[in-house]
Amino acid sequence: MSSETDAPDDARTAPDRCPGALTAHQAADGALARVRLPGGRLTPEQVLVLARAATDLSTGSMELTSRGNVQFRSVTDTDELASRFADAGLLPSPTHERVRNILASPLTGRVGGLADVSALISELDRALCSRPELADLPGRTLFALDDGRGDVIGSGPDFGVQAVARDRYALILAGSDSGVRIGSDAIVDVLLDAARLFVEFRSTQWRLSELSDGPARILASLNLVPTTQAPLPVASVNVPPIGWLPQFDGRVSVGGALALATLDARLAEFVAAVDKPVVVTPWRSLLVCDLDEDVADTVLRVLAPMGLIFDENSPWIEATACTGSPGCEKSHSDVRADLTVAVDSQQIEPGRRQHWSGCERRCGRPSGDVLDVIAGPSGYRVS
Repeated sequence: MSSETDAPDDARTAPDRCPGALTAHQAADGALARVRLPGGRLTPEQVLVLARAATDLSTGSMELTSRGNVQFRSVTDTDELASRFADAGLLPSPTHERVRNILASPLTGRVGGLADVSALISELDRALCSRPELADLPGRTLFALDDGRGDVIGSGPDFGVQAVARDRYALILAGSDSGVRIGSDAIVDVLLDAARLFVEFRSTQWRLSELSDGPARILASLNLVPTTQAPLPVASVNVPPIGWLPQFDGRVSVGGALALATLDARLAEFVAAVDKPVVVTPWRSLLVCDLDEDVADTVLRVLAPMGLIFDENSPWIEATACTGSPGCEKSHSDVRADLTVAVDSQQIEPGRRQHWSGCERRCGRPSGDVLDVIAGPSGYRVS
């Protein structure tokens, strides 16, 4: 898989096999490891660690996922990879490393939004890792902190909040507004108490949405009562923040997409050299933040030729693909090569999100209105 959206499973009788940094998955092209990045946030030093790991221990590149995480294919030494991550502060809890799936509005506190959820990211992560019982959450579990713009709730989090005012949040369960409203000081406890109940209630379910009456049972157990009959609408946001993004403080963030969501190690080294905070977004793009205008201009000029896409009209912003052959043994085609040909020959329909899959599992498919291009034994079909 090249992202972390759920793929269908006919049985659901075995534990989920989501890879981690300590629990690599054996794919057709070798060991696949994934490091969780709560909120997608990285320091420049951590970006450099990832880049050097990709060069020394993987393919020379890394893949960005739809949960703002990073994964490495064909890893030659999984123990050394995990050791480097731990030394960089990317593995604060070995027991919880697969469940630290925390999405957050990537531009929160810098551009737009009703509230700033930045502090909540680290607070939720620390509290999650401090609760031993939550290590038993499935690796598919997803938390989300939305600052009010509605950009990450569309990902269907099991447990999340969306700001409706500066200090008032809608409680999101199984991807929908529960009708409950809470203050910022209650968010972490409510989300983790809800996650604890899911651990208690579940059997083979990987997601709260699979548990019969899951949200209602959790609200009843927590004595939470809906206070609104007008739930928030939930819509998928499939367009990443691209280009020049003025911040509240007068500085600039720049957003760049990547072809096939693949970050080359050399490009990552240059991103690290900017020496500013980096955010991996749920749209498998990058934000480089807190730049003075002259530095931002230099970043655009230097990194664009290296592969970071600042053109909001690029077809690569609308086209995604699963791993395909040869990385996945289930795939009927090398969908990434085929998609690249389609992009280069201008066969991608402008203004229409599409996802190319090597089989019916459709791994990595974005949520929302997406055109599916699916490989089969006798070729592709479109649905």
